[in-house]
Amino acid sequence: MRPVSVVGIGQAPVRKQHAESLRQLGARVVRLAMEDAGLEEIDALYLANMLGDELQGQKHLAALVADEAGLRGIEALDLRAATASGAAALRAGFLAVGSGAAERIVVAGVEKMSAPGVTPALAKALDAEREVPDGATLVSQNARLMESYVHEYRLPDDVLAPFAVNAHQNACNNPYAMFHKPELTTADVMSSRIISAPIRLYDCAPISEGAAAVVLVPASDAQSYGEHPVRLLGSAVATERFRIADRIQPLHLKAARLSVQRALSQAGKTLDAISFFEAHDAFTIMTCLLLEAAGFAAPGEGWKLAAEGEIALDGRLPMSTMGGLKARGHPIGATALYQVCEIVLQLTGRAGENQLDNPRIALMQSVGGVAVTVISHLFGVSDSENRLI
Repeated sequence: MRPVSVVGIGQAPVRKQHAESLRQLGARVVRLAMEDAGLEEIDALYLANMLGDELQGQKHLAALVADEAGLRGIEALDLRAATASGAAALRAGFLAVGSGAAERIVVAGVEKMSAPGVTPALAKALDAEREVPDGATLVSQNARLMESYVHEYRLPDDVLAPFAVNAHQNACNNPYAMFHKPELTTADVMSSRIISAPIRLYDCAPISEGAAAVVLVPASDAQSYGEHPVRLLGSAVATERFRIADRIQPLHLKAARLSVQRALSQAGKTLDAISFFEAHDAFTIMTCLLLEAAGFAAPGEGWKLAAEGEIALDGRLPMSTMGGLKARGHPIGATALYQVCEIVLQLTGRAGENQLDNPRIALMQSVGGVAVTVISHLFGVSDSENRLI
């Protein structure tokens, strides 16, 4: 495998509802990413979307977006892995460029979730025969994990609220974020309405709409496409028993642990090298469990990193540095691509008021379903000679 770099990014603001259609939103960010990379032509478009066929009646979306963007004749494929669809598309692009099958690929994601029926559509990420008939949803299953965690480790009910507070604080300086609530407190989180006990409104990422895209090229050519390339160091995926009821240790997120270990091995890195972590913080409990699964905290102690300020911008392991899924928003197909855009901005010193101090290596995790499929990616900074810094 040859090394791969990100050389262009494009984002649309995350909103509760966009006037643009799926094709228009997707084409807009594809063109933005290509312009950022100085490209007029590409070899392929890999596009992530989870709900377009359910909510907008539209399949075959990659080809439709390619046509709308004026990219006729290229390879254009749809990629899906439930709520980790964006990361699945990124991995496909990484493998295509890394293998030499393509030289210039745009990976994009787009989602419009404001249409009626979004909750039952999302529930199709669960077992249609053994979970959905009992009324299970993604929220209710994460609520089970949260309830088990608080009970197992004998913790107070508000123990996970600092994850939401941190995300909302960081979103305030992100022009693409859906929420800007600097005054959010633990008390606000705990007084918000119950969605599925014990999960409250501020424990969940919002229903939202948006699109984002990145350009991937061989790292050896990266400097010819712009001044801010970022190396994609590793990409790995792992799976777990589909139902949490079938897992021996539901709170340990085996797929998350395995995918991090595999990505680190590919990159020749250890956890100590990670400057910041963009986790799939769709729920506060998932943020905590991902920290523990990756090895940043012992089982039952992930919450301490938030409580003690370790995940803040000036902390030991900054998280959700531009608001994360929780406050930037979680338009599913686009979510991982927003994370990549934010990682690129951080690693190239362009994150504005949220800029971290000299970050070098970033870890990103994306979760499909209730941590059934977890995809981990590592990113690093390279110099003008294509050497990792």
